[in-house]
Amino acid sequence: MIRPVLKYPHPSLRNPAAEVTAFDERVLEVARDLVDTMRSYEKCVGLAAPQIDIPLRMIAVDVSRHPKTTASHGLVVLVNPVVVMGAGKEVGREGCLSLPDITANVARAKRIQFEASFPDGEPIRSVSPGFEARAILHEIDHLDGILILDRVASPTEVFARRSR
Repeated sequence: MIRPVLKYPHPSLRNPAAEVTAFDERVLEVARDLVDTMRSYEKCVGLAAPQIDIPLRMIAVDVSRHPKTTASHGLVVLVNPVVVMGAGKEVGREGCLSLPDITANVARAKRIQFEASFPDGEPIRSVSPGFEARAILHEIDHLDGILILDRVASPTEVFARRSR
C-alpha cells in the first residue's frame, strides 16, 4: 500500500526507531508498503519506515536505475541495519522525500560494510560502494532521527531543489 510520506518538521521524523524483534506478518507488510511507496516516486532510491510514520528500523533501497550507480544489490529491504565499517569520504548532493524543497551537500563514507536482516529474518552481511552506500547511510540516518539538514557543514550547503 502506498502511504503518505511525512514532511519536515513532523516530530516523528526526529524520533529514533525501535528495533524489530519479531519477524512476522507485520514486518512483511511494512516491507511491502516501503517498496510500494518508494516506487510511487519516480526518482526515489530509498525510504525509511519512520518516513511513512512506522517507528521501526526498516529501510528500502534500490539505486539500480540511478545514473550515479556503479554497483548495486538491486531492490533490498533491510531490517535493523547496522554499519560495521565505513571507508573513505565523499561529499555528494542528496535530496529527501521528507524535505522536498531542498537538496544538500552531505559527506558520507564511499564504501560501507553492513549487517541487517531481510524481512523474513534471514541475516545479511554485505558491502556497498559509492551511491548505494550513500543511499543506505541516508536511510539509516532516518532510523536515528537524523535528517540531511543535520549533516551539512554550513547553511551554504543547502540548496533550493531545481524544478522537476
